[in-house]
Order: sequence, then structure tokens, then C-alpha cells
Amino acid sequence: MSRQSGRRPRARKARGASAVGRRFEAEVGPVAHGGHFVARVPAGADGEERVVFVRHALPGERVVLEVTDGTDGDRFWRADAVEVLTPSPDRVTAPCPYAGPGLCGGCDFQHVDLAAQCRLKADVVREQLRRVARLDVEVVVEAVPGDEAGLHWRTRQRYVPLADGRRGMRKHRSHEVVEVDECLLEAPAGPSYDVEGRAFEVADGGFWQVHPGAPSALVRAVLEALRPQPGESVLDLYAGVGLFSRFLLEAVGPEGRVAAVEADPAASALSATNCPGLLARPGDVAEVLAGGLPGAWDTADLVVLDPPRAGAKRAVVEQVVARSPRAVAYVACDPGALARDVAIFAEHGYRLASLRAFDLFPMTHHVECVALLERQPA
Repeated sequence: MSRQSGRRPRARKARGASAVGRRFEAEVGPVAHGGHFVARVPAGADGEERVVFVRHALPGERVVLEVTDGTDGDRFWRADAVEVLTPSPDRVTAPCPYAGPGLCGGCDFQHVDLAAQCRLKADVVREQLRRVARLDVEVVVEAVPGDEAGLHWRTRQRYVPLADGRRGMRKHRSHEVVEVDECLLEAPAGPSYDVEGRAFEVADGGFWQVHPGAPSALVRAVLEALRPQPGESVLDLYAGVGLFSRFLLEAVGPEGRVAAVEADPAASALSATNCPGLLARPGDVAEVLAGGLPGAWDTADLVVLDPPRAGAKRAVVEQVVARSPRAVAYVACDPGALARDVAIFAEHGYRLASLRAFDLFPMTHHVECVALLERQPA
């Protein structure tokens, strides 16, 4: 299952005088991948414009923005909308008192109506597929059960410990901490090991989807897309603790086979426990596939790909298509990586047959997709 990166942005070498703190009045343009919106401001006496990626804004708004990152030599700047002159009809009052410019960086869209959040995420997925994969795809982002108007869904939450038992959250792209009483995304109870009536064992600190409605929604989407038949062989790649493998084994029956590959050895071992009859192989997915699985386990009528945020990339995609599966279900948490890999599949004769998107991370810019790739006739 997908993993979100915890890496901090790398420090960049300054390429001119700092623009941080400068203010401009600007018209806000479309949403961009990453939870911000595109604006343009004058950057020099010659009338040249600079692209600015603005947080806390909405398309069509007139705002005063304040630059938070950038120098005169950069191609683009980052900024916060610190004053809204002409608000969008999709703007709402943020339910969290710690959401806003200079405050907690955990949420991107607290100021956006929930239905509008889904439309913005759909725009990003559509734009990435159009720009990177040259595909024009209609996208609808579906809500799933398990949150309360976009709140109280995060079953695992981390705070920054502060003195005297206090706690905080980090600012956007920063190590600075904002003290908070609570995060409104945090769920009242921890994650369940119960999906569609099946129990799963997960190691302490191991990966599991944080939205309580996510596992069921993703399992149903994958099974509906692939339509596994009794006797078929399946490869479950980046398999985690075997969420998809468990249901795939039931679908292909005793005459079928499911092999699961997962880099984390602890999760791989648990997938064998959670899924009796599964062939579980720990290791880097590209390396395991290149080395081959034993005998008939190395074949694939169907493949499930659920890579981390960076995507599967060419080495894995080419190992998958070398086995000529009839269909591939690709579970993606990053639209850009999905679009790149869909384009690689297309090079090898696999077309994007369907796409579903789910709002598994309300109030943030993140979105989860399930894409079906089918082999085209020669």
C-alpha cells in the first residue's frame, strides 16, 4: 500500500536577493499539484512576470500574497495569501484555528468547501494525465465513509513533543513548530484490522491506510477493475501486509496463485500470516522481479501495483509487461507519478481503461487513484 514520504525539502543555494516578505496584489489562477495555486506577479522593471505558487488561496480570487520562499534568480516563488480582497464562493471559514498563513502546515484546503476540494483534486489528476501521459480523462473524486465532514479520519497521528507535556505541529516546509491543543483530523479511535470482515495483523509502526474507509474502498475498486477469475495467477507488488492478496486469493481459488512482493521484511512476513496460501517474497520489487519467482508463481494474468509516492518507475513497469498480464490495477497516491507510469505502460501496449479517485485525505491536497491498465490486442 502507498507510503507518504517524510523527507524535508533540500536547502537551495541562493541565486540573488531574497524575495521573502515582499507583498503583491494578484489574481489567482488554477490549482497546481502540491496544494497550491498559480499566480503571476511583476518581477522587474522590464515588466517580466514571475510565477508564484500560492497557498491559502482559490482560483479566481483577488488576494494580497506574501512571498515565503524565493530569490530574484529563481524561476518561481512560493507565497501565502495573507489577505483576500475578492473571495471565491468556494471559500469557507477553516474549522481548525491552526490552519492559515504561518500556522500549522498539515492541511492545504481547510479554507475550501469539501465538495470543491474534490473538484480541485480531480483537476490536478486530470491535468497531470493530460500533460504527462497525453490523455484526456474525466475524473471524479469520490468521498468514502469514515470521516465527519472531512474531519476526524486520521487513525494515526504524530505530534511534535514540547516541554511540560505540550505538543505541536510543524509549519509548511519548515522545522518550526506551532503549539496545538488538538488536530481536528485525528480520529477518536485507532486503525481497525478488520476489512470486509477479515482481520489483518500489522506491526507497531507498520504501514496501514490512515483513513478508516480506505482499505475497503481500495479493495473493492481493485477487485471491480481486475475481475479476477478462478484459476488465474496474480502478482501483488508493494504488497504491504497483504491487504489485496487476501481478497485476490479468495477470488482465484485453490487452482489459482497469488505471489506478493514487499520491500519491508516484517510486512512481508505478516502478509504470509494474513494470507494463507500466499507466496510472499521480501525485497526490492524491481530486483525480485528481475531475479524471477519460482516456477508457475512467476506468471501473471493480473498484477496489482501499489507503490510508494515515487511510483513504480520504468524498471518495475517493464518487468510487469514482460509477463504479459491481461490487466494491471495501479493504486497511486501521487498523480504525477501515476501519469508518468501510465505513459510507460502505453509504450508497451497497455491502455488506461478506467480510473477512479478517492478522497482519502480530506482537507489536504492528497488524493488516491485506482487505474486499470489493459493489454491492447497486437
